[in-house]
This record gives sequence, structure tokens and C-alpha cells, in this order.
Amino acid sequence: MAELPGGSVLFRSVEVAPGHQGDCRVRGGRIVALAPRLRAAPGENVVDGGDGALLPGLADHHLHLTAMAAQAASVDLSGRTAPTLGPTIRGAAPGPDGWIRATGYDDGAHGPLDREILDTWAAGRPVRVQHRSGALWVVNSAALQRLGADSAAAPPGVERDGSGRATGRLWRVDGWLRERIGARPPSLTAIGARLAAFGITHVTDATPDSAAVPVLAGALHRGELPQYVTSLAAHRPTAVSHPRLRLGARKLVVADHELPELAALVREISASHAARRPVAVHCVTPAALALTLAALDEAGHHAGDRIEHCALADTAAVRELAARRLRVITQPTFITRRGDAYLERTPPAEHGDLWRYGSLLRAGVTTAPGSDAPYGDPDPWACLRAARDRTTPSGRVLAPGERTSPARVLRGMLSRPCDPGGPPRRLTTGARADLVLLHVPLDEALRHLDPALVRATYVGGRAVYGPVPPR
Repeated sequence: MAELPGGSVLFRSVEVAPGHQGDCRVRGGRIVALAPRLRAAPGENVVDGGDGALLPGLADHHLHLTAMAAQAASVDLSGRTAPTLGPTIRGAAPGPDGWIRATGYDDGAHGPLDREILDTWAAGRPVRVQHRSGALWVVNSAALQRLGADSAAAPPGVERDGSGRATGRLWRVDGWLRERIGARPPSLTAIGARLAAFGITHVTDATPDSAAVPVLAGALHRGELPQYVTSLAAHRPTAVSHPRLRLGARKLVVADHELPELAALVREISASHAARRPVAVHCVTPAALALTLAALDEAGHHAGDRIEHCALADTAAVRELAARRLRVITQPTFITRRGDAYLERTPPAEHGDLWRYGSLLRAGVTTAPGSDAPYGDPDPWACLRAARDRTTPSGRVLAPGERTSPARVLRGMLSRPCDPGGPPRRLTTGARADLVLLHVPLDEALRHLDPALVRATYVGGRAVYGPVPPR
């Protein structure tokens, strides 16, 4: 990110608040002046905003950066029919590590998958296929042999049949898998650029593995990521080594396929609170949410405790969330990607409980959106459309009572990563110049909801996407 010419930029004729036009001066990485009209200083870079909105940069409150980069280098199975999976895997070229890597496997659409099935597709080469949820990898026999999955040192997430033989299904063992493969972290340059083009200046990486923190720090030091990054990983605060990297809540996963013991979850929550970190608990099913609420009641609550996803919650659960002042990070684009599957796999009586948004806000639950990319769509404008329309791929509407206006969802995107769903950041004198300039006023942008409306993105006053030539 190169410093802007002259070290100062004057945004001329921009919408600085809804319906209010004016000028905005940035110097030293911060907003130093806001007025109806400002005189340009000698040598100052003047950007004619053309009455387009100047907003604080957007925040994605839940994504997975390295998984996004890895997916870009993988065979994508999403959208393929079950009969095409075998030929697709069989014809795939292995990566530099010798493995065939695929993502987007969906058991509902593609049917069951294990080592035996993968062996019929590609017996001689190691193959790993990721479930669309990110919670499961399926590998073939060649891969199991390379991993040493039959040894006593293999983690509990290596699923075994009644005879003790590995099935090829690996549950939440990403760290172990990376270590055994010896995979190097992928470059995040393309991901950082893509997010900047959407107007995103702040991201929260929801990868729980402590190894994620040095990977993110390295990417920031190499200039691969222009964004500010908040990590939910388990890590020591003293080990964070970049000014745009911080630790947020600690991610805990309540795995739906194998719920933890209540006492164990209480210990994890208590340890995080003792370290002065709230918890961000992955909860998808009602059982996982009920267990988490019980554990929080026993361990005690900490300001900032949050529930990730909250995919299925009845009205009583919503009241419990509100009573405990817990916040929810939800993913509206899952509806546009997987909504038909949700409707088909969930009893009709529970359709109104799926991926709530509007009812959470009405109940007083602090709620903010996140993409969960690469499993959801990283485009924040697609998120705004999904929350407004709640249409599935086939055009059906999932829980229309949960529709939420783009303006309300945008407030969540403008909230601080340390306070998702809290007050939105605004343009004020002294604030950091993390900004997105649109081609049009905000009300027009909220009608069209198109990422092409992003004209330029700035982090700390530096252009990271679409810099406007100086005048």
C-alpha cells in the first residue's frame, strides 16, 4: 500500500452522512476535517466524489482467510451432480504437495462419501475432499497411509468403524492434517485484493487453531492483506506481532456430530474469561445452543460473548439469548447458497426458526452479519441482498418474517470488530481513515446492492483498491 501523493487527500463533494454533502480531509491516516466546503492545500490530492457516499470501511465479522485462499486452488464440487464427482476427482491434477484437494462436498446432494468410494475414483493418489461446512474432510486409502491415520497418535477426530479401521472421515482435525501433509500457508494477496474491492477494511478470522495467528501475522508483514484482522484463535496476546492484527473473542466449537461434556465446555469458557477474552461459540443445532447456554450460565458471562451461526433457534431460544445479552453473528448468504436444502431437511414447523435475523433484532439480541467465507459468499453486497430477500436458489422464500432491511444490516457491517452489532462507525474528526467511496449516494446504493458501486477503498488513508487519480 503506497502512501497517497502529498500525504494528504481531500474528498470533494461526497455524501458524508445520509443526505448530507460535504468535503472530507484525510491526513496522517485519520480524518482531520469535515465541512460543507474545504479549501485544497498545496500539493493535496483532491478526489472529486461526484456526490457519491463516503462510508467507513465495511467489516466481515466471520470468515476464514486461509481457507478462502486454499479453496481458490482446489477442485470445486459445489453445484455438481453426484454422478460427476468421480470423473471430476479422477481427472483432477494434484497440487504441488502431490495431493488432489477438493471442496464443496455436500452429503445431502452428493450422498455418502468415505475411503472406499474415493478409492474407486482415485486409488493411487492421495485425495482429500472437504465437506461444505468445513467441519469434515474425507480422504482415500492412499491419503490415510501418508497421514499415518492408523497409528495410536492419530487424533480422536479420525473416525473409525467397529473394527477400529479408519473410515476416511476426519472431523475437525485441520491442524493435524496440515502438520502431517506439511502444507505451506497459501498466499493471501488475491483474497486481500478481492475483499478490498468489495469495500471491506476489517475482517474477523474465525479459525480457532492457534497456528492461524502467526500465519495471519506473516501475511500482514508481507503486505498480502491490506485489512485490519481480528483473530478468534486460541493464542497468547503477547505473541501478536503486527499493528493491524489483534485477538478478539476466543472461538470454541460445539461440534454437532459429537457434543462435548458440559463440564469440559464450562472449563473452556472459564479459562477464556480468566484470560479476559469473551468466547465465540460455534452453534448450529438447537442441542448445541442449549448446551452452550447452560455452560455460560455455569461459567458466568463476559461482555462480548457471542454465538456464531445460530442456524436453528426457536422463539424460546431467542428469548434466552436476549436475556443473557449474548450477541449473534449470522450468515444470510447461506440462504441463497443452501436454502433449498435447509427447507427440505428441516421439518416445516421449524422453517421459521432457520437463520433468524429480523426476530433477533426485534427481541433485542445484538446481531451482526458475517460471510463465513469460503463456505458463504464473501461479497457484502450479496449479504445485504440475501438478508432483504431471503430467497433460496430455486426462488423460494425462507422465513419471510426474518427479512431485514439492507440499511439495518449495513449498520452491522459498520460496527467495530470488537463490538459486532454495536454502534456503527461514522465519519468523525479524529477517526481512522478506513473508508469506502461509492459511485452513488447511499440510498441509491442500498437499492441496487452491487459491488460495482464501490469506487475506491482506503485503509489508514492509503488507497488499497481503485485509487482515484489526483487532480
